[in-house]
Amino acid sequence: MTQQYRAYLVDENGVFRSAEAFEADSDASALRVAQQFTRRGDVEVWHLDRKIGLLTQATPPVAA
Repeated sequence: MTQQYRAYLVDENGVFRSAEAFEADSDASALRVAQQFTRRGDVEVWHLDRKIGLLTQATPPVAA
């Protein structure tokens, strides 16, 4: 069953600049999907009120 996630593009001050909503089957899948957004900067991945992880522009996923 898929779940709703959000990927937030974070600026250098830690402020959310934009968000992308998407669906994934698991937290691990959500991190893989959100990796595509790191072309524009660091990305925080959230499921509801739970932070899944932080993806940086130059490194692979890091779980929260």
